[in-house]
Amino acid sequence: MPATTPGTPGTPGTPRVLRAMNDRAALELLLRHGPLSRARIGALTGLSKPTASQLLARLEAAGLVLATGTSTGRPGPGAQLYSINPAVARVAGLDVTAARVRAAVADLTGRTVGTFELPTPPGARTASAAEHVVAAVDGAAKAAGLVRADLHRVVVGTPGAFDPRTGRLRYASHLPGWHAPELLEELAAALPMPVDCENDVNLVAVAEQHGGAAHGHDDFVLLWAEEGVGAALVFGGRLHRGSTGGAGEVGFLPVPGAPLVRGVGRVGGGGFQALVGAQALRRLAHELGLRTDPAVPDAEAVATLLRRATGADTAADHAADDEAAALDELLRRTATGIATGLAAMVAVLDPELIVLSGRLHHAGGEVLREAVQRELAELAAPRPRTVLGHVTESPVLAGALAGALLTTRDEVFDTNR
Repeated sequence: MPATTPGTPGTPGTPRVLRAMNDRAALELLLRHGPLSRARIGALTGLSKPTASQLLARLEAAGLVLATGTSTGRPGPGAQLYSINPAVARVAGLDVTAARVRAAVADLTGRTVGTFELPTPPGARTASAAEHVVAAVDGAAKAAGLVRADLHRVVVGTPGAFDPRTGRLRYASHLPGWHAPELLEELAAALPMPVDCENDVNLVAVAEQHGGAAHGHDDFVLLWAEEGVGAALVFGGRLHRGSTGGAGEVGFLPVPGAPLVRGVGRVGGGGFQALVGAQALRRLAHELGLRTDPAVPDAEAVATLLRRATGADTAADHAADDEAAALDELLRRTATGIATGLAAMVAVLDPELIVLSGRLHHAGGEVLREAVQRELAELAAPRPRTVLGHVTESPVLAGALAGALLTTRDEVFDTNR
């Protein structure tokens, strides 16, 4: 290793760097456990009581921690407790679909302090995409008692992905108004804080990795199934986006059982999507004699049928024999279709874990997951474990907030700067 000069700021092993490392360790403990005393922080970090006291005094002077009461339940005077100062930084996350923009603001501890939803029905799309984002950010900030300038960072989740070479949104033709080449520049000009745009399914993977089913796993694939089908790939703990941002656009993946369609980027069909997308599964249900309300969207209609097929909907208990057989067949063929696409991914990627997320997978629940696991064991040589996602409440928004907080905490917790 190259020689280093003792005492140089930033040099590994110097007192300044060691203090910063101890500071970060203490802040992470406060995030994980909530209010802690000096003695408890010392015990968890291995620091002496005097060193822990100096550390907390330093963090309190920097505004990163607050004294928040005293411990109770033991004889004698209570010990002073310390917590993360939630007002050090706030972040916003956005979940964008063709029908609406949903936004939320969280403080540094991760607590959501404001939410806002901006409907964008087709007849009302008169504002630009950037204006919709700004309006949603302002709405969530106002709900939190803040203004946009109070926010440290914004993460926006959209279908498709922004090509890092051109800055243009790709793989999301159904999102009108979001394909202008100057969109990212407009967002940067309109908002005073850093703005990151990320694929929506990638953000679901971030949410599952940091507090969900993939917590503790550095290599996993998340398969998302709602109206469309998509995947997120995480390797070495990091998202793999591909050269154009299109890694995980598995709806286009050619698979057995689906029509081989050429020019899928132009026609928007074929491949895995044509096998297990909500529209395809609804068509399969009709072929099996199962009827759905034509006024209900595809994903909602299929989710209802899958809940009946797995017994989660008690109406299935009263189904006629032929209808019950059709529900069983829908479940079986859905599991086979999902496993067919996963087998192609597993053969190339060999992940340690597969997370099944999205409305259709959760509607099928453990019954569908187990069927997919059995089918996958027959179709693929590697046999990764499959699990259902844990983050079911606004997972894209949860991932946007988690991603914004991860970056922000790295910045504000760095006391070595």
